[in-house]
Amino acid sequence: MSQADKIKGALFGQAIGDALGAGTEFMTRAEVQQHYPTGLRNYSQIREDAYRSFRPKGYWTDDTEMMLCIARSLIKEKEINYTSIASEFKAWYNTNPPDIGNQTRCVLGHPQYEQEPFRVSRAVWQLTGEKSAGNGGIMRTSIVGLLPCNVIKEAESICKLTHFDPRCVGSCVIYSILIHSLVYHNTVPPMSELKEISIQYDERIEKFLNLAESETLTALTLDDKAMGYTLKTLAAALWCLHHCNSFEEGLFAMIDAGGDADTNAAVACSLLGAKYGYHSIPRTYIDGLIKKEELNKVAEYFETIHLHL
Repeated sequence: MSQADKIKGALFGQAIGDALGAGTEFMTRAEVQQHYPTGLRNYSQIREDAYRSFRPKGYWTDDTEMMLCIARSLIKEKEINYTSIASEFKAWYNTNPPDIGNQTRCVLGHPQYEQEPFRVSRAVWQLTGEKSAGNGGIMRTSIVGLLPCNVIKEAESICKLTHFDPRCVGSCVIYSILIHSLVYHNTVPPMSELKEISIQYDERIEKFLNLAESETLTALTLDDKAMGYTLKTLAAALWCLHHCNSFEEGLFAMIDAGGDADTNAAVACSLLGAKYGYHSIPRTYIDGLIKKEELNKVAEYFETIHLHL
């Protein structure tokens, strides 16, 4: 399997998981079974309700939009430029996206954000009592793992542009390392290594790495009130990576679990896309994506242009 196939698999995997996962976002597992008794398996099945009627079927959510903000900055600057990425985030925020997360909204909505993004991000986190650890950082981080170098440093910094909690930062670092290892080395770092990395950020991460080794996904209770927690999303992605034998198997596991399904599926399916490759993704999911041309543009950039990092 070529490196290019893995890069494209990671990008399209994220977008597909995001777009189909939106169909069961905020539902409990029982509600997913009620609304989709035979399973949600294609975009056309997505029910139209208060959470889903504003978006065309086959279109991704804020998870992939923010990932593309990072991509646009990379393509424009030919390097990592935090001010540029922050400006892309702000420009997206100014479009009044309907599905933006609370933490991200508070940070990007601050009048001084573009001038001092890290200071604003830290201040907003401190105002929560340093307790907010949502998955708005990890949801967009697949592209950081595609960088050819400096992955840990850039994962830390790009996460902190909106999410300063060490659990968020550690989640983004571990996720980026996994993507990078799959794409550039065709390996999965052992869990023992990931646990050693996690301790450098926050001791609470290790518990969720252990949960990712559970036999069943239900151990993660993805549909409870803590559904948007960054460590739940990380654990769900790791569970899929170690337990699912195909892209589709992981996609369906995330969809059927409910909870923050679009983010959980985006993160997990980017990993699975990097592992199994673009060629493993059923064509119906690729063809049904709206605006997939932008994903192709990003994939071509990583395949052909050397980043000066």
